[in-house]
Amino acid sequence: MNTKTILLIEDNPSDIDLTKRALEKGRIINNLVVVSDGQEALDYLFGKGSFGGRDVTDFPTLTLLDLKLPKVSGLDVLRRIRSEAITRRMPVVILTSSREEQDMAASYDLGVNSYIRKPVDFERFVQSVAQLGLYWLVLNEEPPKVK
Repeated sequence: MNTKTILLIEDNPSDIDLTKRALEKGRIINNLVVVSDGQEALDYLFGKGSFGGRDVTDFPTLTLLDLKLPKVSGLDVLRRIRSEAITRRMPVVILTSSREEQDMAASYDLGVNSYIRKPVDFERFVQSVAQLGLYWLVLNEEPPKVK
């Protein structure tokens, strides 16, 4: 049986650590893959660059995507994910500190599954991550793979 993987696309080391701690505290023990910029995310998803040879049909069960990323923006990563038939159904949750209405609108226009603002308070963040984990990793039925 395949392990349910979480892909965290985040460039801020503090937010990476915070998310890892929140996952641990929320007892979410799934495999976590962390990439720190938009290009690295695309390389991971499509088996390019340092991820060449990776099984590109083994997609993360949940992708947590920050918007403000170096090299390729989060919105451009989302645009690419939704433009490819093989990744189009992949669950993507925007996890960002952005409070810009246009970021939220653009994310939904591009087909994001959910948009969550990072809470400033750690305990609220832990609760948010635990709820994300329960919903996306336990309750949600994964979409069928594109053949």
